[in-house]
Amino acid sequence: MAGRLGVTASRVLSLAGVVALIGVLPWLSGRSPELSVLRARSAEQEATPEALAAIRADLGLDDGPLALLRSWLGGLVRGDLGTSWVSGTPVGPGVGAALGVSLTLMAFALLVAVLTTTLLCLPALRRAVRGEPGRPSGVGGAALTALPEFLLASVLLVVGAVWLGWFPPYGWDGPSSAVLPALAMGLPAGGLVGRLLADALTAASSERWVLSWQVAGATRAQVARALVRRALPSLTTQVALVLVGLTGGAVAAEQVFAVPGLGRSTLGAAESQDLPALQAGMLALLGISAVFGIAASALRVALLGRAVRTGTVPVADPVRTWRGRDRVLPGVCAALLAGTVAAGLGRDPVTSAHARLAPPSWALPFGADASGRDLLARVAHGALDTVGTAVLVTAASLLVGLLVGLLPRASVGPVEVANAAPPVIVGVLVAAVAGSSLTGAAVAVLLVGWAPVAAHVAAVGTEVRASAYVRVLPVLGVGPLAVTWRHVVPTLLGPVTRNAVLRLPGIALALAALGFLGLGPTPPSPEWGLLLAEGMPYVERAPWTVLAPTGALVLTAVLAVSLSVWSRRPAQPAGTSTTSNVRVGATNSS
Repeated sequence: MAGRLGVTASRVLSLAGVVALIGVLPWLSGRSPELSVLRARSAEQEATPEALAAIRADLGLDDGPLALLRSWLGGLVRGDLGTSWVSGTPVGPGVGAALGVSLTLMAFALLVAVLTTTLLCLPALRRAVRGEPGRPSGVGGAALTALPEFLLASVLLVVGAVWLGWFPPYGWDGPSSAVLPALAMGLPAGGLVGRLLADALTAASSERWVLSWQVAGATRAQVARALVRRALPSLTTQVALVLVGLTGGAVAAEQVFAVPGLGRSTLGAAESQDLPALQAGMLALLGISAVFGIAASALRVALLGRAVRTGTVPVADPVRTWRGRDRVLPGVCAALLAGTVAAGLGRDPVTSAHARLAPPSWALPFGADASGRDLLARVAHGALDTVGTAVLVTAASLLVGLLVGLLPRASVGPVEVANAAPPVIVGVLVAAVAGSSLTGAAVAVLLVGWAPVAAHVAAVGTEVRASAYVRVLPVLGVGPLAVTWRHVVPTLLGPVTRNAVLRLPGIALALAALGFLGLGPTPPSPEWGLLLAEGMPYVERAPWTVLAPTGALVLTAVLAVSLSVWSRRPAQPAGTSTTSNVRVGATNSS
């Protein structure tokens, strides 16, 4: 009972903290909101200290954060989301219209994800039903998973709208405008879930009950339905993260395709310091993420039934036997990235010493950008910015995750809240408070990047504490702190560190996404996402301005996906079961 109360208190306090943070956002912002309001009300009025002070008094900024929070919460209770500082109109109707567009787009993306998952899983399901030996999931799933939404959106815009002209490139004009954004959001999501589900189906097909059903005369359709029902519960945590990821993907897709959705309007509010609109947008985006997480949990309960109430869940663990050839792809990607960095580090990344948009040549292997700067040099130095920052964020995520995860009951709420906030959304919040910078992007990724590590620490720590040799230590007079730091932490440090390191390429891609959306470093930084954003206006006449950073990002993404399966445990000896019973709520993030 005490444990449940602790978990509930953790969730309530975490949710209250997020709401309070959004409520006092105007007070936290150090970017002179009163000046933004003055310019919105009258562009000709001089920004005198008296005029700015009057606006601050009108907004209640001088009353302190508690008064501001009470006023904002009171408006929420009445259904009043405030008045835009830029347009002077109520925020609510605009947020409602943008929310409708975003939800429509997410529904299309979810349909694409389901279709993609189905196509990727059909071969594995067919082999499982026929009793054929399983094979690792194919290259198709890995390729789709390795494409970040903002990068895929840029490619689809160029190919589907500019080169082929099949779809409108910008705006929102019916279902045809949703095709390219939905593909950009749904293909990576479907690729990830399809890859995981195919592996889980292969693992479940080796269990004894499958043979028993076949001998008893069950049809292939019955076995197929049972296999899917058997494999899905172990993936509900990943499905929840994928659904939450659609929210962040919507921000990127709406920005690339100029879709008037909630993500794009929230980004615009952050750029213009329209903080009431930003507050409403952030609250709605986090609300969508929370609903997706709740839906995934409900799916888990519906699939498991009694197993959830009894506290044990059978998990079909995908296993993989690694051979030498399986390391070829990550080795090639790492070698190409290292070669690019080595070739470009000695070159000047900031001087405009070449012709604008000069094509690739022996002197300029990657060509020049719109300012005449060497793209090879910028990509190489950008690797230091992007990957170097990712290393620091990974180390910090490991430290924070370790400290928080050692308190499993208290960490439930913060972990759930952090998992419900994609880095892009947190990046908007950080940029609104501290401005756009590489440091701000790193802080935004760190604010959510520690959560999977903490969940892993909590799960493994619970298993270690339940082992016989640890349970007997208090009887021998060993104190709780000594048990934790001398026995629990050394045991879990290895697998948790590997888990954190495997997330490094993904963190690098998250930093690049923030740079692409203007929430990271500012020019003339050579950060990869910023390079891609700078090259997009010239993609028709100088495609190499986009191909150079795109190639680096694709190599990093493929490396991330290839390395992710290294966290899988090795295949078990023949005759051992791949089914294990784990406590409900313990998340194995490795």
